[in-house]
Amino acid sequence: MGCVSAVPVSQPRTATPATDAPSSRRSLAVALLLGAVGAAVVLIASGQVWAEGSAAVGGGSVPLDADGRDVTGVPAALAVVGLAALVAVFAVRRAGRLLVSVLLTLSGAGATAAAFLGASDSTALDEKAAKTTGDTAATIDALSHTGWPYVTAAGSVLILLAGLLALRYGRQWPAMSGRYERDGAAASGDSGEHGGVRARAARRAPVVDPDRPEDVWKALDRGEDPTRDG
Repeated sequence: MGCVSAVPVSQPRTATPATDAPSSRRSLAVALLLGAVGAAVVLIASGQVWAEGSAAVGGGSVPLDADGRDVTGVPAALAVVGLAALVAVFAVRRAGRLLVSVLLTLSGAGATAAAFLGASDSTALDEKAAKTTGDTAATIDALSHTGWPYVTAAGSVLILLAGLLALRYGRQWPAMSGRYERDGAAASGDSGEHGGVRARAARRAPVVDPDRPEDVWKALDRGEDPTRDG
């Protein structure tokens, strides 16, 4: 009879938590960096001059300018919302984390759209021209725009990318409450293992010597009657 040899069959390799951990940490670090930098860029760029022009007054003209918050306050407001959502990602789990990740993504998308729309807006300068000249029909002349709206849009895109990373990898990220839950579980296990010893130690009240005033005062502080029999 022929000799039959057993050939081991290779099993498909599956991903383990150990292999997922590095990618989870990398995505977490990248999302935090993108969200923080993006929010900072939006808040700074929103305070810069977005549009410039002049308004005719009498025989001359008055130079006017409008910063990002004069044009639209949406990018700065959504940057704050996105930053809060980025922090809140670690405070919630499961469905809550998904909702917060969606909010983070929408904040970045909304800020990006608002910044692009504000790049060609002239309403803020027209309002300033009307106030300066006292003529409600006055408009701005020699209107020009700076590059700060596009810098704001770039920062908003970073917030959007942080939200997309949270949607993709957020379920693998740790939660703030995890440490406290582990501590609570450890405490409950410790109480089950050593509860009897601690209970017996708690029942052993110190002996009070009525001739020692310090012992009497300590017993009173503990809520005990120092005059009772041991």
